[in-house]
Amino acid sequence: MKRALILLFALLPASLAWLSCGAPTSGSAPTNTIKYRAFISNSVSAGTSAPGVYVVDAQNDVRGPGAPISAGNNPGMMVVTPNKAQTLVFSGNGLQDSDNVFTLINNAAQTTAAHMTLPGMTQSFVVSPDSSTAYVAVPTAPVTGQSPGIVQVISLSSGAVSGTIYCPPGNPTPAVCVSADPNLQGINPSYQYLAIGNTGARVLAFSSGSGTNFDSIPNVVAVITPSSLATANTLITFVPGFDHPVWAFFNSDDTTAYVVNCGPECGGIQASIQTLDLTTTPPTAGIAVPVPAATVAVVNNSTMYLAGTPMPAPACAGETTQATTCGVLTIFDLGSMSVIQPPVQPAYCAPGQQCPIIITDGYHDRMALGSNGQLFIGARTCTEIVAPIPAPPGAEVRGCLSIYNTLGTGTVGSNPPGGVVIPPANGDVTGLQPIVTRRVVYVIQGGSLNIYDATIDALEYNPNDPNNPGEIFGLVGDFYDVVTVDF
Repeated sequence: MKRALILLFALLPASLAWLSCGAPTSGSAPTNTIKYRAFISNSVSAGTSAPGVYVVDAQNDVRGPGAPISAGNNPGMMVVTPNKAQTLVFSGNGLQDSDNVFTLINNAAQTTAAHMTLPGMTQSFVVSPDSSTAYVAVPTAPVTGQSPGIVQVISLSSGAVSGTIYCPPGNPTPAVCVSADPNLQGINPSYQYLAIGNTGARVLAFSSGSGTNFDSIPNVVAVITPSSLATANTLITFVPGFDHPVWAFFNSDDTTAYVVNCGPECGGIQASIQTLDLTTTPPTAGIAVPVPAATVAVVNNSTMYLAGTPMPAPACAGETTQATTCGVLTIFDLGSMSVIQPPVQPAYCAPGQQCPIIITDGYHDRMALGSNGQLFIGARTCTEIVAPIPAPPGAEVRGCLSIYNTLGTGTVGSNPPGGVVIPPANGDVTGLQPIVTRRVVYVIQGGSLNIYDATIDALEYNPNDPNNPGEIFGLVGDFYDVVTVDF
């Protein structure tokens, strides 16, 4: 069997540097006094507001006391550990002056526990189910004698880098990285996205394509076995046969992963859902089941909802809009591995016809199922319709948020069963967080926090700021992501 190679270092690489560890930094927020909190990352200075992670009382829609928590110059994407003890934050803008700071926040104390500089941007990091370890994909990290790309392993208890995964030049013995595909010999994958199983026994890494070195192995899923770190056993296995994979969902016992293939939107051939059998040695890819488009997914029981923009993008059937192209939402049954009809057919669909559910176009990378069966779908770089100033009555405003009513019966606000609402708000959607104690969803769109009432699919009435529905008084900045850190 031909071999691809991987190298693991237990020591901190020279390319990483600690900025602080252990002690709270200046500008840290006071100890928590709020029962149910949301953290919101603010990426720029705005007036007297500095970049950082802001605390919000998510039960009452009020900004929390204290200064923002320090988390680099441009705090953006956030992930909360399963035990809710920490929030991980990445700061970076993708430009030459990007600081690429990775921060660990102590949620109880609302302080920065530690932060470090990564050797490049990341778009994906995952946490082990026991909240002990983070895996960070850094596709542009330089590697001596090889193409760029690493997976960084970080201990969340010590705040230290515990390993770096990549394929070095040469042929170490014994091999700790294997593949049945001879074309993968000596290639260092430039991983862009990660997924982790329910037990943490497997981490999947994907090179989806569309970027420097991403096209080196865009049709491969790498199966990483964390328990084999620093041992002579196989650490990672390359499984070919995919089409620009971007995400995966594991079944309850982690024997099967359902892989989402991006296909044409990432430079491939066909978007699809494909099983990965993790009970075999090596793991094996199943038959790909085509879907119209897929860049993001969410699973509810055995139903997977997929969003994407087909290439070429279709017209906006059934919608009255100035937009000429739209995306689609697909409902997929994991039990039968097939596309299924929605509970309610779109009004523009002929009886018995399999019609797509039309949503905004753009690259979809945010999705969340809120209460009351409302599915919130966010995209970036969509077709924006901006009203003229002053706006005439009835002028269309359209951005990158879609809300789909998954209910088979019952109209929600103006949204009928199986219908889609495009709220009149401009901007990319970069953060979605349902508030589980209430029937609202926090949405970051165009840099602003908007609060949607899932019982009406519209901005909620906030008695703390009655003149501005869906807003929180005194919350100023250019916001990017939102997470809840309690319950």
